[in-house]
Amino acid sequence: MPLEPAPSPAVDVPEALKASWLELWYQQKLHLRTLVPSGAEALIRMRHPAWGVVPPAYFIPDESDPHFHALSEFVIARAIEDWRYLLGQIGPVDLSINLPISFLADDAAVRELCYRIPDHAAFAGLLIEIDSAEVIDNLDLAIDVARRVRLHNIGISIDNVGAKWPSLLGLPDQRLKQTVCRRIVELAHDSGAQVIAQGGETRADFLAAHEMDFDQVQGYLFGKPMGVKKFARSRTHFSEKEPIVLTHGA
Repeated sequence: MPLEPAPSPAVDVPEALKASWLELWYQQKLHLRTLVPSGAEALIRMRHPAWGVVPPAYFIPDESDPHFHALSEFVIARAIEDWRYLLGQIGPVDLSINLPISFLADDAAVRELCYRIPDHAAFAGLLIEIDSAEVIDNLDLAIDVARRVRLHNIGISIDNVGAKWPSLLGLPDQRLKQTVCRRIVELAHDSGAQVIAQGGETRADFLAAHEMDFDQVQGYLFGKPMGVKKFARSRTHFSEKEPIVLTHGA
């Protein structure tokens, strides 16, 4: 789907933060085998008074921008605030957020992140998603941070694995692509990690993820990103929705 025309003049992050135009939307994750809710990913959005909802591609600054750090701090604070809201509305929800590897390279920022984690018996942990390309380029840092933060109930997730690999994107044989993906899933399971199939938009996507033994699934087929209050209402009525029936050969 093409992006809407960019706002003009552009809106920068300091202005958006000061005006409280930023918010987090949540997209449901499901256990693939049971379709039981299993947490949600927080995705940043801007709600501009004149232009409406602005896609993040138009306002997320470059990682070298000094305001990127403030944006990351906003995401952390709002996610924890929203977790407490969801706890009161529907019970605990496992949340994941997206952060750049540069944020985790800041020792003071990591310490502050650990300090912010809720001291609540219902809090099962916070998952930080880092783009796979950043992890590959900073593997030692990612491993070191993962070891330190796990003591504070924080996990590190490698996001978009294979999504930008030219060798995988260029494979002409769909069966060969599935073989490569299946091997990635097997390697993750051998390491004790869970694997999420993101971007599921069709029944065929769901069946392919099921066939390759992914653990969880996420995508528009199961729910679009939505504001925290709407997300809470959707979880309340989740059991009333018509289930997706898994059949082969259709």
